[in-house]
Amino acid sequence: PGFATLNPGYILPMKPLDHYWYGRHPLMALLLPLTWLFRGVVWARRRAYRSGLRKAQRLPVPVIVVGNITVGGTGKTPLVAWLAGFLSQAGYAPGIVMRGYGGKARSWPQQVRPDSDPVVVGDEAVLLARHTNCPMAVGPDRAAAARALLEHTSCNLIIADDGLQHYGLARDIEIVVVDGVRRFGNGLCLPAGPLREPLARLKEVDMIVTNGLAGRLEYPMKMVGSKACRLDDPSVEKALSQFAGQTVHAVAGIANPARFFESLRKLGLRIVEHAFPDHHAFRPEDVSFNDAAPVLMTEKDAVKCRRFARDYDWYVPVDAQPDPRVGEKILVLLKGKTHGQETA
Repeated sequence: PGFATLNPGYILPMKPLDHYWYGRHPLMALLLPLTWLFRGVVWARRRAYRSGLRKAQRLPVPVIVVGNITVGGTGKTPLVAWLAGFLSQAGYAPGIVMRGYGGKARSWPQQVRPDSDPVVVGDEAVLLARHTNCPMAVGPDRAAAARALLEHTSCNLIIADDGLQHYGLARDIEIVVVDGVRRFGNGLCLPAGPLREPLARLKEVDMIVTNGLAGRLEYPMKMVGSKACRLDDPSVEKALSQFAGQTVHAVAGIANPARFFESLRKLGLRIVEHAFPDHHAFRPEDVSFNDAAPVLMTEKDAVKCRRFARDYDWYVPVDAQPDPRVGEKILVLLKGKTHGQETA
């Protein structure tokens, strides 16, 4: 107990894999044969689409894909929410599609509304629907979800959240979101490293947006969250600075809980960390700690905890604020697109 065997004769302490991915641990070399196999599969799949052996479905409207090449949270969903609002203000009628990870619907695609059940369609989907009020559909087949939106709504542009590797949906613009702190870890593909695709993939995308300090040819983005909202009545708000000096329980069932915990510490809160797996299906006992300390959680987790919320449960909404040049470039890229095709 407490240890995992990677190979006979080698014992590795039982810690999350990302501890080793971002720590450049030498024992990750044991996984290199699987990484080479993974890279081969990735190459063959992309080759099949490029050669025409597999057909990507082209929609009659422009498609913007927002994704990443690393496993774990980078800030994609807040950027999608910002992008939907930005494009709406620019005169577009965007619709949003995503996988609906964690959703247990028996049939796909599924329409998503602000009051949809996160158990059915997934927590991130409901969160996006509440933030954007845009037409939205989820399902493993993003192209089918997008076609459903086009058939039943008046949207004239599709934003695909976390669809960079979903090559079955043809795209006009690709945006990659990068974690400015963790970057690309040891630079290796899964399972020896955090990469879904080799770093060379970044040379093909239209834009790299970095959550934090941006590198060369990257656009910076920051996350802004300065208040807490009560789960049982979101209209009740409280500045996070009012929790400074207090001990609070910090709950995060996201891909990178450390980012949430550190953001609270920077504001002077004394926190007791409670990290859960990404997309965790919360139960009341998960957020009950038998004391009077407030409980603060991410907005994504609040979507699933609201049904058993108490008056000392709070969530922290965050908004993406990308560099103004991001919006300018998006509009320039879209200007040459008509019905998903390059204009003459």
